[in-house]
Amino acid sequence: MHQEKHVLYKVNISENYLKKYIYIYIISMYRLTKLVSRNFSTVDTVGSNAFDIFKKSCYYKVDFKINEEQPIQEAVARFTAMNISSLAVVDKNDNLVGVLSKRDYINKVAALDKLNENLNVRDICTYGSNIIVAKKTDSLETCMNKMLFKNIHHLLITDDKNKEFIGMISMKDIIQDIMKDKQETITRLTDFNIGKGAFFGSE
Repeated sequence: MHQEKHVLYKVNISENYLKKYIYIYIISMYRLTKLVSRNFSTVDTVGSNAFDIFKKSCYYKVDFKINEEQPIQEAVARFTAMNISSLAVVDKNDNLVGVLSKRDYINKVAALDKLNENLNVRDICTYGSNIIVAKKTDSLETCMNKMLFKNIHHLLITDDKNKEFIGMISMKDIIQDIMKDKQETITRLTDFNIGKGAFFGSE
């Protein structure tokens, strides 16, 4: 009995540590995205949409889908193996029904005070109207506004017509796209200023 209490005590320490770490991460990301939104709102991102950003992501070929009936251990294993923090939850017909994040796992498993083996994905994921999605043709600005408005860091992408799940983008993906576009603009202006490019007949 004494040994069991000791183990539970260690588990509580780990959960509290993870909660603190996730809180710090969320605050940091929130401040960073606010900074980017404020300072780079004038960047030319014409043509950039949700699907474009997803295709540039290092997670482009990752399978983000998990069935709602899967045990929670499967979700945790994917979080670790693929270095991701969110999964799209689908039903038996492969329809998108919800989203599961590491934050859900930490907060809800601790609150339910249950062991992992007693839980399935459906027990802790976010369902229905509470999930935020982007259409594949949504602009970069639209995607960022959705994430900032709901204080989320991952956005599910669906097809415009049949609502089929396509993939997922993160705030990091959006920031990288903005920064790349800004750097390309600076490079073009610098080249123009020092006499490079077609205007001056040079390569």
